[in-house]
Amino acid sequence: MLFQVTMFPTDKHGASVSDEVAQVIDIIDKSGLPYRLTAMATLIEGDWGEVMKVINKARLRLRKNNSRIYIIITIDDRKGAKNRLTGKIKSVENRLKREVNK
Repeated sequence: MLFQVTMFPTDKHGASVSDEVAQVIDIIDKSGLPYRLTAMATLIEGDWGEVMKVINKARLRLRKNNSRIYIIITIDDRKGAKNRLTGKIKSVENRLKREVNK
């Protein structure tokens, strides 16, 4: 399964929440699950239970110092699919017959 996650507090003043986002990424990174950080979201590959456990751990971490957390989760649940973080990109590159910016 491939999960796209965006998570940040909404009760902070100011334009940047990068300190809080860094805490979320630290938890994801330490989980050992394959992931990719992008400018707008983070992709995580794994089974439902293991990824949701990581997402919940990150949520609970942010709740320690924040009263409201905004979370968006999008899931690609394709039966039997593996290595989706790189496989989906390679599929597009094969069709284009060239590498793309990633």
